[in-house]
Amino acid sequence: MTIHAPNVMAEVLATRHHLHRFPEIGLSEFKTSDYVAEQLTAFGYEVTRGLAKTGVVATLRNGSSERSIGIRADFDALPILEETGLPYASEIPGVMHACGHDGHTAMLLGAAKILAERRNFDGVIHLIFQPAEENFGGARIMIEDGLFDRFPCDAVFALHNDPEIPFGHIALREGPIMAAVDECKITVNGRGGHGAEPQSTADPIVCGASIVMALQTIVSRNIHPLDPTVITVGGFHAGAASNVIPERAEMVLSIRSFDPKVRDQLEQRIRAVAEGQAASYGMGVTIDYERGYDPTINHKAETDFVRDLAVSFAGQDKVYDLPRPMMGSEDFAYMLAKRPGSYFFLGTQRTPNDPPLHHPRYDFNDDILPVGTTLWVELAERYLSRS
Repeated sequence: MTIHAPNVMAEVLATRHHLHRFPEIGLSEFKTSDYVAEQLTAFGYEVTRGLAKTGVVATLRNGSSERSIGIRADFDALPILEETGLPYASEIPGVMHACGHDGHTAMLLGAAKILAERRNFDGVIHLIFQPAEENFGGARIMIEDGLFDRFPCDAVFALHNDPEIPFGHIALREGPIMAAVDECKITVNGRGGHGAEPQSTADPIVCGASIVMALQTIVSRNIHPLDPTVITVGGFHAGAASNVIPERAEMVLSIRSFDPKVRDQLEQRIRAVAEGQAASYGMGVTIDYERGYDPTINHKAETDFVRDLAVSFAGQDKVYDLPRPMMGSEDFAYMLAKRPGSYFFLGTQRTPNDPPLHHPRYDFNDDILPVGTTLWVELAERYLSRS
């Protein structure tokens, strides 16, 4: 692996730290968008703004070919209070780059500069800087705003850093690589009263606890063991005093799956279990079920292309196919549903005890910046090779 334009890497590092200091939540990344657009304009790109409010698309043409490639980096942050104590820690209270999107953006900006200087390709490069990956489906919104109509791409690519994968290793997978995610809020409607007189109440806490336990049987007894599926009850909220039975209890669920039929079955069973358990206690439930991101499905030809590139780039010993998909979710799924492409992981692990993604002490590993930057340059140039 040869690092292209090492003089650019100091700029990439400065960009990463700047973005980390000034994080912004999805669909409100206005300063981030300004910062990204200014750099791309200076590099000589045609810059288009406004897709999904804050999204930026940068286009660079060279040669005579109409062949085109899209590369996406996300740039939104999370509503997490940072606990790293770093000199470039977030200056926005309660908001931080806890998923490495600052690193993703910095690497693609670095690649953008190198590609513009080298112009060692024949075709069209569209660099997609996307808002709102974490919660609001920025990829879907950009597509609805005409992303691929205005910027046709023969293929699209994206990566994500992973502090649980060894440094510099590249992990990929043909077909499903990330799960669909849905959310469900179940409200148990009981009848409150004095804790000393439970017989005069309809206790939503007891009923809710029964629902939580019954939900655990859906995956183990209704879904085929070879269909990856997760139901997590991430929140249970009810009451405030030891001697008061509340009127209601609320729980929130995260549901992960891959197969569309299984996804439908999960919703059906969750509704049936919650309603049935509540009825057995003489109560009712209100269910708010929301479909989230679709599963991320990689295309074979583009994944084969990434694998071949990765082996020549990093070495066979640092490239591997994931034995199974990951249960996290990713809105790049919407881009892959519209265009062929591939999504893969770049290992950033420092030690086995690194804070994971979405942790208040997580910090993107700056040592990977030259690797990711160079990888994007190699990928774009090889895909749009002059030969």
